[in-house]
Order: sequence, then C-alpha cells, then structure tokens
Amino acid sequence: MKRLLIALFCILTLPVFAQEQTASVHEATKEEGFNAGEMILHHVGDSHEWHFFGEANEGPHFTLPLPIIAYRAGHGLSVFSSHHLYPEGTVHDGLKLEHEHLESVDGTEVHDFSITKNVASMLLSVALLLFVFFSVAAGYRKNHGQAPRGIQSFFEPVIVFVRDEVAKKAIGPKYEKYLPYLLTIFFFIWFNNLMGLLPGAANLTGNLAVTFLFAFITLLITTFSSNKYYWSHIFWTPGVPLWLRPIMIPVELIGVISKPFSLMVRLFANITAGHIIILSFISLIFIFNTIGIAPLSIAFGLFINVLELLVAILQAYIFTLLTAMYIGGAVEEHHDHDYGIGGDDADAPAVVGGHGH
Repeated sequence: MKRLLIALFCILTLPVFAQEQTASVHEATKEEGFNAGEMILHHVGDSHEWHFFGEANEGPHFTLPLPIIAYRAGHGLSVFSSHHLYPEGTVHDGLKLEHEHLESVDGTEVHDFSITKNVASMLLSVALLLFVFFSVAAGYRKNHGQAPRGIQSFFEPVIVFVRDEVAKKAIGPKYEKYLPYLLTIFFFIWFNNLMGLLPGAANLTGNLAVTFLFAFITLLITTFSSNKYYWSHIFWTPGVPLWLRPIMIPVELIGVISKPFSLMVRLFANITAGHIIILSFISLIFIFNTIGIAPLSIAFGLFINVLELLVAILQAYIFTLLTAMYIGGAVEEHHDHDYGIGGDDADAPAVVGGHGH
C-alpha cells in the first residue's frame, strides 16, 4: 500500500516545476515521519538532473543526467555527467552536491556553470518558440492576402490581440518599436507556464532569477526610452507644493525601482503558489497516512492543476500589460497626456497608465 501511495504521489506531482529527485519523497517518508515542508521545498528547487518518473533502487525509473560544468581555482574546468554525483553526497573529481549546491571537498570556491534542469528547460522552450514562430512567419508569407491556415490561424489572433489591446493602447503611436519585446515576453512566459504543467517538466517562470531578468530588462528599456516629460514628473512632480517636492522625489525614485520589482515578485509568487498548493493537497494523504482522504486530495489537486491553465496565460498577459504601461508612461509626450492621445488615429483609446500621479 505504501508503494502504491508513493507511485500515486509521483504521478500527480510530476507537473510541479523544477522537480528534484523523486528520491526526496522516499526520504520524507522514512521512520521519522512524512515531512511535507521538506518534500515541497525539494520539488520547487532546481536540480542538476532531470527526473521524470520512478524511484531509484525500487523498480523502473527514468532520469536524464545533465552536464556538470564547474571551475575551481587551481583545479581548472571540470566537465562530466551529473549521474556521478547522485545520490547526493557522492564525490566525483573533488566535487559533491549538498542540497543541489555544488561544493568542493577541499573547500575551494566553486563557480557552477552547469546545465541544470531550469537551464535545460529554458533552452528547450527557446527552441520550441523559434520553431513555432518561424512556422508562423512561413505560413504568413505563403498565405499572404488569404485566410490564415494551420498553426498560423491559432497564433495570429493572439499576436494581433497583444498588438492592438496591449501595445497600442498602453504605449501609443510609438508601440511598434517595443512590440517585438512585448511579444517575446508574452509567449515566453505563456509557453513556459504551460510546459511547467507537463509530466516531468520544469517550470521556468517559478524561478526568481528568470523573473528578475525580465523585470530588469523592462527597467532598462523604460529608463533608456524615457523622455524629459517623464523625468520632470520624477524630479519636479508638477502640481505638488514646493515644500513637499523634496519628499516626493525619493518616493518617485523608489517607484521607478518598485514597478519592475513588483513584476518580478508577482509572476514568481503566483506560479510558485499554484504548485505548492497542489503539493500540499497531495501531502495530506501522507500526513493522515490513510487512503481514505486520497479522493478529496486528488480532486482538489486536479482542480488547482486545471486552474493553472488559466493562470498560465493570465500571468503572461498581466506581465506584458504592465510592462507596456511602464514603457508607455516613459515615452508619453506632454500633449499626449493633456489630450489623451494614445493611438494611431483620433478614435484610438487614451494611453493606459502614466506615472501614477
């Protein structure tokens, strides 16, 4: 019965992102009792191997080793397969893994450039994006002037939606310059959110480093695209009494940083929370140590998993929309603000979002 429960757990939690070894589930069910917190943290962390299913030393299992690439002063570059370092604590070429952190047995500082599960997932998603959109572009050239067909018919309405309902309305007449970036982040986030729900997949958007990078790029684009009107609102705050302006300037500068920070945390937290909830429901089976609660736990887990399909595109849309609004506030001209000009023609909607004043 215990093996049946562990097998059921593995099947239902495979969609959870950045899975580590499934052996962690086995470790969490030893004599000291099931540790739900430890198990969840194992499953929401990155890994130096890609585990798909099964339990090591307990029957069929499939794990894909990934390249370990590490540099140590005095030792040079070490390149080998990660299977030499599992189970954790195994020493190979003077290196070992401690809680998925690469360490040197002699205490030398290790610079880890390994292809981890998240990195491999990112490369896979980039290849998928290139394949899909080269196919869409080829279909557009082939069917120019005709109704879209095949894969083009699915993605073209989404692209038009991002262009018309996000870029044009939020940025205004200068939207074309920023549309490639907006489309890139929308589809990258959407694709990786969906890939994170596949069996054995990693969920890249649940990695804080990835969301930080997109937020940082948004900050750079916003800062270097901004005009004098934007900075005048930061350092002069029109309409605010003179005696309040020394206080408002640091507040406005903090706002410049807090906007991309909110982008980073929002995406990370929403994606992470969904998977933690799924794991928490499944953990109830092991916490209560009875099969009786399994139907209810599985039902709620599957419901949250299906809900994640909606969250996948919703979070991509929110991240893209807020990015467009921040860029729109930076490139907004004074007459645009006064007259509500936000599109290519007189009937276009006003620019969405400004400087938050």
